[in-house]
Amino acid sequence: MRNIKLFESETHKFILLNESEPGEEDGVRSNQYLVVHEDAGVLLDPGGFGVMPRVLAEMLRYLPPDKVRGIFLSHQDPDIVGGIATWLELIKAPVYISRIWMRFLPHYGLKDMSQFVGVPDAGMDCEVAPGFNLKIVPAHFLHSEGQINVYDPVSKILFTGDIGAAMMPMDKDDAYVGDFKSHLPYIEGFHRRYMCSNKAIRCWLETIAGLEIDMIAPQHGPIYRGTAVREFLDWLRDLQCGVDLMHSGGRFSE
Repeated sequence: MRNIKLFESETHKFILLNESEPGEEDGVRSNQYLVVHEDAGVLLDPGGFGVMPRVLAEMLRYLPPDKVRGIFLSHQDPDIVGGIATWLELIKAPVYISRIWMRFLPHYGLKDMSQFVGVPDAGMDCEVAPGFNLKIVPAHFLHSEGQINVYDPVSKILFTGDIGAAMMPMDKDDAYVGDFKSHLPYIEGFHRRYMCSNKAIRCWLETIAGLEIDMIAPQHGPIYRGTAVREFLDWLRDLQCGVDLMHSGGRFSE
């Protein structure tokens, strides 16, 4: 468990609320984030059912549930959406997810979909509260057909869901990526298998090219900052992955 302010000013905070333990989320650590502007906040990928009590406890250090003005779900996986029905017992605010996953959400025990906003394929600008604006950035086929990212223009942090995710061993607990080359073994296999194609990667890189990014905050593993941001994006640009590696019979080259 950790609670780290990735960015803080007098009116704005971007917080890594919690890093779940491997046993809580099917053996993979996951990150849950809170962005606070003045007295309003949003949750990014609040996590599965098992981590909800811990994430809530960390969130309450900053603001009560009635001050949460939005929840953003990067995609449809249970380590992101599994606890949403319980969250919505406390939070009456819009929940943003790609429009293509709206029809799947009732399978998580949701009976009322009135709080959900289907994000269009092109993404959207979102005014969370007066003076609190976030940009929803499309990241199609980069693990999920309808993945969305969230860019915070104040902190200049891009929340990327599974892009940049790392499968860290138990004895590694760094909050930030240090030496990028030494970090590669923890991201390479995952990205080769779970990202759809290099074409999808390049479309995403074009989409984010105009953003000023100081940090990349993924759903799994440490945060990219400083030179690690550019090194990661440069590495990703030429990565062969997904269908690029397939041979006849559905076999992969690795």
